Amino acid sequence: MLYTDFDSPLGRLLLTGLPSATAPGGTAIASLSVPGQKNAPATGPDWRRDDGAFAEARRQLAAYFAGQAQGFTLAYAVQGTEFRRKVWDALDAVPYGATTSYGALAARIGAPCAAVRAVGGAIGANPLLVLRPCHRVIGADGSLTGYAGGLERKRLLLALENSPR
Repeated sequence: MLYTDFDSPLGRLLLTGLPSATAPGGTAIASLSVPGQKNAPATGPDWRRDDGAFAEARRQLAAYFAGQAQGFTLAYAVQGTEFRRKVWDALDAVPYGATTSYGALAARIGAPCAAVRAVGGAIGANPLLVLRPCHRVIGADGSLTGYAGGLERKRLLLALENSPR
């Protein structure tokens, strides 16, 4: 596993990835996490720091945090169940500057209302904070709800995007 870390408005980000001949910049992103994040990966003894392997990801993240980009064109190396992948794909479809609710996301993937908790679980398991915009999901009543990176970071990201909230 390759990794790098760097400072951002959210704190020090940890990016992990795998070499990929087809990925922009040559690295498919496996995770992006923030300090104190629930279930964040920790660097292992067999991991290799390679700042250059993440140059494109860092460039795109810097543009996003500077308000100069609204999305990412990176390749991802994440795995999940079919249900999680459906939820994550639906997250990717939530436009910059917009928010949605857990129930609306469940409806978007054709899941019954009773699946809202499962949708929340899939969102909580998202290994790509910021890149896959789980921060755009709020409560049905408009309240800020859980975010693996912490509610203060969620507020910061929504403010950056001028999202209603």
